[in-house]
Amino acid sequence: MLILSLTYLKANEEADRYMEPHMAWVKEGYDRGWFLASGRKVPRTGGLILSAGDRAEVEAYVAADPFTVHGVARYEITEVAITTVVEGLEKLKD
Repeated sequence: MLILSLTYLKANEEADRYMEPHMAWVKEGYDRGWFLASGRKVPRTGGLILSAGDRAEVEAYVAADPFTVHGVARYEITEVAITTVVEGLEKLKD
């Protein structure tokens, strides 16, 4: 499991300029089967994505996110070996 934590480097107005292409990028991550859950941080300082993809492939994909390309956000990728989950979230386990 990979936790992709993105932090805005620019104002929310700048993030909003690239939100549509970023969300298309997020949708493609789901279509590839890599992304399991995603959403905004509260307060809105960035976002979080739970990913089951291969780390090298996901890192390359993160580099192509419009937020990364335009310097809107930076990503921190944390790998976690999930061992215990509630019923229904078995897909999160390694």
